[in-house]
Amino acid sequence: MLNKIKNKFTKILNPIAIIFIKLKLSPNHITIIGFIFSIISAYMFYLNNIIIACVFLILTGLFDIIDGTVARISGKVTKWGGVLDSSLDRYSDMIILSGIILGGLCEISWGLFSIIGSLMVSYTRLRGEIEGVKLSSIGLMERAERLLLLIIFTLLNFIWLGIILLAILTNITAIHRLIHIRKSLK
Repeated sequence: MLNKIKNKFTKILNPIAIIFIKLKLSPNHITIIGFIFSIISAYMFYLNNIIIACVFLILTGLFDIIDGTVARISGKVTKWGGVLDSSLDRYSDMIILSGIILGGLCEISWGLFSIIGSLMVSYTRLRGEIEGVKLSSIGLMERAERLLLLIIFTLLNFIWLGIILLAILTNITAIHRLIHIRKSLK
């Protein structure tokens, strides 16, 4: 959903990406830096330092957008870069949610359900696309939406509610994608 809007922000993203290119940072470097930010965010959630956790969560999201923009502008789009980005995004999601759970900021069951849902959103997309079904804008909770939901509910100091919504909406998205895949493959 937000991936459709991302194209409208190219006027903002492109100058930022050019700064990173001038700093000689490759898309993979930016991906790794964003991943490191997610670890810091998770640790801050674990310590219940919510403001710092949110700052690094926002930086995680920003770097997740910028790495692809840098890759496109610099002509450094590679299959390995895509695999690295996708893999570190999954690790990042699980680490952040684990930090929230271990920090006691949500019920363990809802936290685990949100981890399962987040993984299944990505997995159903992967499996569907292997079978030739396009799923990039099917469902509500792609990665950008998941990060935005967490950022908003962290800022509102209702992380527990954000996790409940994340758990419900990610699993609905995964089921929606499964239904879409089934219809497409008939």
